[in-house]
Amino acid sequence: MSDTIQLYRALSKLGYASRTQALALIKNGEILIHNKPCTDPEMPVSLTHTKIFHHNHLIQKEELLVLLFYKPRSIITSRKDDQNRPTVYSLLPDEFQKLHCVGRLDYATSGLLLLTNNTLLSSWLTDPGNGVRRVYLVTVRGFVTPDTISKMIQGISDDGEMLKSDDVVIRKSSRRESHLIITLTEGKNREIRRMCKSIGHEVTKLKRVSYGPLSLGDLSPGEFRVLYNEELANVFPDAYSIIES
Repeated sequence: MSDTIQLYRALSKLGYASRTQALALIKNGEILIHNKPCTDPEMPVSLTHTKIFHHNHLIQKEELLVLLFYKPRSIITSRKDDQNRPTVYSLLPDEFQKLHCVGRLDYATSGLLLLTNNTLLSSWLTDPGNGVRRVYLVTVRGFVTPDTISKMIQGISDDGEMLKSDDVVIRKSSRRESHLIITLTEGKNREIRRMCKSIGHEVTKLKRVSYGPLSLGDLSPGEFRVLYNEELANVFPDAYSIIES
């Protein structure tokens, strides 16, 4: 069976870039085939025989690597920070420095963060169309009512953007504060904080406890574990089959 596909798809299959990123790299002349820049995204290439370079780096399929990391509060997910705040990479060993975060958790949010070397996997996991559920434990100021929960599930407009929870459960509610379990399948920027603020409830604590079937288990803040292929195939079979095809 032929392994020849279009160049932009090859970059994605090799886990080097998403298709959108690949198109940009190619159109900018940054990808070299046979030592010459190639600006044709549709150029047919062989995944096993064509030597594809980016900035003198030979692009080869890397063994899939995924980390499940318990991000502490007061840590950012960017590689660098202009305020010199600590990043998740400052807590990871050297061999994991090239991994990228699957989505983001903001500075004040703790909990489950996935990192990988495969852009195809990260694109699949963050695509709202795939309906991967993320569950958060949320503490907000004030008394949250069932009517408020209904608004969050139906959708709330904020700065022209519709924010919506797939599910919200009240664990405890008092005049001082309320404890919620919020489920999302689409990770818009600071979605939970914005949604709660727009209905008059400031978030004081936010923690992601699961991503799809994956949970933090007995990890402590700052700890991580490697997810091996067998586990990934079990928890995300659709994504795994795409990566391995």
